[in-house]
Amino acid sequence: MSGVDIYVRLQFPTLRFGPGKADLLTAIRDHGSISAAGRAMGMSYRRAWALVEEMNTAFAAPLVSASRGGAGRGGAELTPDGVAVLDAYRRAVAHAAEADISAIARRLR
Repeated sequence: MSGVDIYVRLQFPTLRFGPGKADLLTAIRDHGSISAAGRAMGMSYRRAWALVEEMNTAFAAPLVSASRGGAGRGGAELTPDGVAVLDAYRRAVAHAAEADISAIARRLR
């Protein structure tokens, strides 16, 4: 199903989780810090940190573990729950209505 972008936002009573938060988790995983992840996404550190706090508060266990320290000493990583939530979200998006979307795509010029 190439060439098709699917955006899925999950609305829970305590949290909206969609592509932005999933991309932030991915950037934290890839860059090892909240500030670097925010920069990579064109987002302020303050905004990135607020989204991390929102996710960490909404889930039973934190998704991101951060350590303070300043230049070269601090960092952040996804917790096992963070990895599990990100992977489950990506799988859900990849399989969302795949058959129906393929049926539509076959009818395109």
